[in-house]
Amino acid sequence: MTRRPTQFRPPPHSQKRPKIMRPVKIDPTGESGPTRRQTRGRAWRRSSRGLYVPADVDASDPQQRVLEAATAVPEGYITGWATFAWSGARWFDGFDHTGQLLPVPIVVHENRRATQAGYVITQERLSPRHDRELDGILGTDPTRSIAFEARYATDLADAVVALDMAMATDLVSIREVAAYTRSLNGWTGVPQLREALLHAVENSWSPMETEMRLIWVSELGIHRIVCNHPVFDLAGNHVGTPDLLDVEAGVVGEYDGALHLVGRQRAHDIKREADFRRLGLEYVTMTAADRRDPSNFVRRTQDARQRALLAQGARAWTIEPPAWWTPTTTVEQRRALSTDQRVRFLRRRSA
Repeated sequence: MTRRPTQFRPPPHSQKRPKIMRPVKIDPTGESGPTRRQTRGRAWRRSSRGLYVPADVDASDPQQRVLEAATAVPEGYITGWATFAWSGARWFDGFDHTGQLLPVPIVVHENRRATQAGYVITQERLSPRHDRELDGILGTDPTRSIAFEARYATDLADAVVALDMAMATDLVSIREVAAYTRSLNGWTGVPQLREALLHAVENSWSPMETEMRLIWVSELGIHRIVCNHPVFDLAGNHVGTPDLLDVEAGVVGEYDGALHLVGRQRAHDIKREADFRRLGLEYVTMTAADRRDPSNFVRRTQDARQRALLAQGARAWTIEPPAWWTPTTTVEQRRALSTDQRVRFLRRRSA
């Protein structure tokens, strides 16, 4: 009977990966892998040419997909979304916005391999400054990886979403990506990367928030927008931290997913809306249906802005924090936090 292959065992300092398995080759003895006959049954799945994993290993798990690609091309370096998925980043799940699986991008110095399903090979120049050993496999550093992802994104919006979600990991900053971009003159997709950097922010907490912000910018020409920035009353009390705030008009924008529709979360949202309105802020909500067709959301925002601008007087709110507040709206500020502070101050972002 063939032994089940061992789980992937990264270095002791790494995070745990209990659900993924390293692909193995055929073994005529059945000791270290399946026999050829066993690969023709239902108990094993071919992960790539000549490599197999048990059939019950989740083929859509992003870290499993990265490990399978890295094992198939051991001389290559994973990059793009795969670097962030391997690091455990929340929003890099290996699916595009239509729900289709993305291939794992791999950089190689010399391409001597035929293309296989599951990964895509690129021979773009890779400086030793940007290659890394990433927890047991080879990869590129976060700066080069997210620049690759934004350059090859389907469109500008996808590029901005990728950058925003990379900034949310605190592994890269806009300044670092912009500095790296200046070294890429003539590379594929650099104009899109440069434009995406103009729209990227360091404090978006989800792709939906980024999409909502881009709608405000592209459809309504709103540019003075802060993301997940705390709002205070004039006495210095923290009132709330909205997904978006149109600073010019005084309009709060919130994205409500399924979590916001029931139970204590819904009650919390209702109270928070009342708190914002009490300060004179208008309030508009985006839902999943608005992502498919944003026209109604655009109209609701226009109406809210008009009411806010007509009612403007002395403001009862501010985004200037009091002296006791610890700011966390930039990558630099979050990197400066202690471990205890990250747990305390960033728990809502991680929820």
